[in-house]
Formats: sequence, structure tokens, C-alpha cells
Amino acid sequence: MLRRARTALPGFRLSLGVTIFYLAVLVLIPLGACIIKAASLPFDRFWAAVSSDRAQAAYIFTLVSSFVAAIASTLIGSLIAWVLVRYEFPLKRVFDSIVDIPFALPTAVAGLVYSSLYAENGWLGQFLVPLGIKAAYTRLAVVLVLTFIGFPFVVRAIQPVLEDLDKDMEEAAFMLGANRWQIAFRVLLPSLLPAMMTGFALAFARGLGEYGSVVFVSGNMPFKTEIAPVLIVSRLESFEYAEATAIAVVLLSISMSMLVLINLLERWSSRHVG
Repeated sequence: MLRRARTALPGFRLSLGVTIFYLAVLVLIPLGACIIKAASLPFDRFWAAVSSDRAQAAYIFTLVSSFVAAIASTLIGSLIAWVLVRYEFPLKRVFDSIVDIPFALPTAVAGLVYSSLYAENGWLGQFLVPLGIKAAYTRLAVVLVLTFIGFPFVVRAIQPVLEDLDKDMEEAAFMLGANRWQIAFRVLLPSLLPAMMTGFALAFARGLGEYGSVVFVSGNMPFKTEIAPVLIVSRLESFEYAEATAIAVVLLSISMSMLVLINLLERWSSRHVG
């Protein structure tokens, strides 16, 4: 009789069951509870909670800030990934490790550091504020901290792709007369675009739900620098739990819609670009 080959991992049924169990406990059940709580509101109260002028201003500011920060994260992260992969320099491993600091650092600490640095009497703010650059308690401050927590996603998404790229294609393009810009945009960019879009999506999604760092640097002024997660916490502090979950459901819907759209664009780019 032939013996079934043994593997280090457990069987398919056991691993699938454990995966579904933890996915349900950690993701599906909490999200389902949030939706059920929001659905307990009558439709008129639900609509009033999610469509108020303050809520609309928070949605717009959250989306715009997250989008701008994700673009900045993509540009900065792509450059950092390129330098870390293509160049050798002293303390390279140290700088590579520094990229992961936003992952390990509590976001509240990042907010406190940014507010102390860019405040009017801060180390950097005392030089920037006289020049008209206010990077604390403004919209610029929110974009800065969202970029800080978002760019590592881009770096870690692009690095493996860059490492696997065949340099022979670049050398062949150079031998055929292509200049550096043509090599960058016609040879490298098509291969890197799916990874860049993945990093952008991760940074954007992280920015939509960020709270800890933004609450310290934005000033939390309604209609100006208040993001949607701060508005949710404000509703919770007022014991308006159903209204808070209603706003959370809207924010969740926006996040899921944007992730689905970006994933579709990523698939399209991987098939048609290049």
C-alpha cells in the first residue's frame, strides 16, 4: 500500500477550520456586531447621524488627508526602497530596520513627538512658523503623521519586487539607446506598479482608520481638522453608541470600497501594463 506523504503542516480540514475560526472571532463577529448595533437605529436617526454637516466634513477631511498622505507615502517609500535595494552604504541594515519603527512605535507616541517638534515653540516649529509653515494643529500636521505611519507599507511592498527584478532588462534597454528616464518609466515602472498600488492601498487604508497619532496633532476642530475616527470617539464619549457605530459603518464601507477598487486597478495594471 502506498503511504500518504507527510507534511510539516496539519491537514487541510484542520488548518481551514482554525483559519475560519480565528477570522470569525477577530474580524467577522466584531464587524457584524458593529453593523447590528448601527441597524438598531431607525432610518431617520441613522441618516441624521451619518449625514450631518459635521460628519460630512469629517468624511471629506479624512479621505482627502489619507489620499494625499498615501501619495506622499508612495513617492517617499518607493525612493527609500530603491536606495535600500540598489545601493550599498555603511549602516544599511540599521537604516533598513529604522523603516519598521512606525510599525512598532505606538501611534500616540508619534503624535506627541510631532506636536512637540512642530509646535510654535518646538525644535523645528520655532524656525518654520515664522516662515508661515504651521505643521502642528493644522491639516498639514495630519498629512505628516499619516505619511509617517504609511510609508513603511510602501517600502515593504516594493522591496521584494525590486530584489527579484532582472537587471539584464535595464542593461539591454541601455544598450539599445534608452536613457535613464526611459528605463525608469518604460522598463522599471510597469513591473513596480502593482507593488506600488498595493503599498498605496495599505497606506490609504491605514490612514482612514488612524486615531492615536492624529488626535495629538490635529487640534480636533470640527469642520476644520476633525477626522472621522475622532468624531466616532466624540460620539462614544457622549454615550451615543448607536450613532458612533453608524458613522463607523459608513467609514468601513468607504474603506472596503476603496480597497476593492484599488485591488481591481492593481489586477488590471498587472495584466495590461508592461
